[in-house]
Amino acid sequence: MPPTLPLLTTSAYFPPLIWFVSALAAGTWQWEAHETYQKGGWRSRCRILTANGPLLLSVPLRGGKHQQMPIREVLIDERTDWRRQHAQAIRSAYGRSPYFEYYGEEVLQLIQRQCDTLWNYNLAITRGMIQLLDLPLSLSFTTSFRGGAAGAKLVGGAQGLASYPQVFSDRFGFVDELSVLDGLFCLGPTFTPWQT
Repeated sequence: MPPTLPLLTTSAYFPPLIWFVSALAAGTWQWEAHETYQKGGWRSRCRILTANGPLLLSVPLRGGKHQQMPIREVLIDERTDWRRQHAQAIRSAYGRSPYFEYYGEEVLQLIQRQCDTLWNYNLAITRGMIQLLDLPLSLSFTTSFRGGAAGAKLVGGAQGLASYPQVFSDRFGFVDELSVLDGLFCLGPTFTPWQT
């Protein structure tokens, strides 16, 4: 049997649930550490499900988002109260989910983490989510540019998740491509890496 390749992705703000599932299947997860920042993808945003449908939460950035800046040097812009806005949106979206009372405070504390760079912020959040979900998962970084993650494409990743009960399933049916937050608050410790 050939060795399993690590999952290769960009860094991400509360990464998609499917990335965690794919990383578990691969046994290890690697972030592209030598790319330049590109708009789009999940580097500075995540997608949650609200009463009005899917919502993108974006971390505001200083300058580098348009200047092909190395990903590890992109700075977070703290001139707005975006952390409070994100916390309110998450509370509103998941406050009635089965596991918000167990994990909500810890997630909201992760949002309040003070980091100058987007890279360090995303790293703290992703490690925090791995710990909250108690996943047997290691996260490493490329030592040179590998290119596969430049478009936020999964290398060896899963194609989709099997449906699971979501907070607003009655309104929207099952919504895929959501942040790991959806899995955490809807599935909690029963988080299972199922794939379609």
